[in-house]
Amino acid sequence: MAAAPPPPLQGALPAARLSRFRGSPGSIRAFGRVFHSILTILPMQIGVVYAALAYTLWGLFPLFFKHLASVGALEVVLHRFVWSLVFVVLVLAVLRRWAWLRAVFQTPRVVGTFALSATLLAGNWLVYIWAVNNDHVLDASLGYFILPLVNVGLGFVFLHERPRRVQWLAFAIACAGVLWLTVQGGRLPWVALALALSFGLYGLLRKLAPLGALEGLSLETMLLAPFAFAVLCWMTWHGQGVLARNDTTQLAWLVLAGPVTAIPLLLFAAGARRIPLSMMGILQYIAPGILVLLGVWLYGEPFAGPRVLGFVLIWTALALYTAEGWWFSQEVKRKISV
Repeated sequence: MAAAPPPPLQGALPAARLSRFRGSPGSIRAFGRVFHSILTILPMQIGVVYAALAYTLWGLFPLFFKHLASVGALEVVLHRFVWSLVFVVLVLAVLRRWAWLRAVFQTPRVVGTFALSATLLAGNWLVYIWAVNNDHVLDASLGYFILPLVNVGLGFVFLHERPRRVQWLAFAIACAGVLWLTVQGGRLPWVALALALSFGLYGLLRKLAPLGALEGLSLETMLLAPFAFAVLCWMTWHGQGVLARNDTTQLAWLVLAGPVTAIPLLLFAAGARRIPLSMMGILQYIAPGILVLLGVWLYGEPFAGPRVLGFVLIWTALALYTAEGWWFSQEVKRKISV
C-alpha cells in the first residue's frame, strides 16, 4: 500500500501559483544575457572613469607646475624622480609587491631597457615643465595631439607595422600641419616634436617591456632617483636650489610632485585594463584639449591667424585617424560575429 503524500508545508504556494515564478528556458537565457551584460558594462564604465580622470589630471598639470615657475625645470625633474620613488615605494609596501624585483635585477636586458625608458621620460618631463613655465602650453598641447600619429610612424619603423591607407593620409595631413607651423613661425615647433617623439619612444619601449605600470615606474625611479638625489645634494652643497634656500613652500610643492606624477599613471593603468583600446584612443584627447583651453583662456597665449590653420590641419588628421580606427574595429567585430 502506497504511503500517503506528505502534507504541504505551511506557507507553501500552490503548484499553479508557483509555476508563475518559474521562468521558461528562453526567459532564463534572456536573464542570463542581461546579467552578463551588466557584469561586462560595469567594469568598463569604471574603467572609463579611471582613464578619463588620468587624462584630466594630465591636462591640468600646468595648474600645478606653474606654482614652481621660480624653480628651474631641471631641479623640478630631479625632485620629481626622488619623490616619485618615495611614493611608489610606499604603494609597493602597502600592496606587498616586491617579488618582481629579484627577477628583474637578475635580467640585465630588462634593467637596460628601463634605464633607457627612464632617460626618455626624464627628457619628456624636462621639456614639458620648461614649456609650461615659459608660456608654451599650446606647443605642449600640440605635442600630445600629434602623438598618436607619431606612434603610427614609430610602429612602421621599429615594429614593421603596416598602417592602412587612411592612416597614411592622416599622417600626411598632420605633417602638413607641422610644416605650416614651421613656415609661418620661422622655426620648427620643437617643443611639440620633442614631447611627441620622446613620449612615443618611451611608449614603444614600455610596449616591449615585461613590467606593469606600477612596477615599471618603480624601476625607472629606482634607476634615476640616486643620480637625481646626488645632483640635488651637490646643488645644495654649493648653495643652489630650493633646499639651499630653505624655501619650505616650494619644497612642499616639490614633494607633492611625487604623488601628482604617480597617481594619474596608476589610474591610467587601471582604466586600460578595463576598456577597449579604441576608447582609450578617443579619451587621450582630453589632456591636450584641456591644455589648449588653459593656454588660450587662462594664460593668454596667442592663438589666432595662421597658427590656427596649423592646429586645424592636425585636428583634421586626428579626426580622420580616430574615425578610421573606429570603423576598422567595427568591421573586425562584424566579421568575427558572422
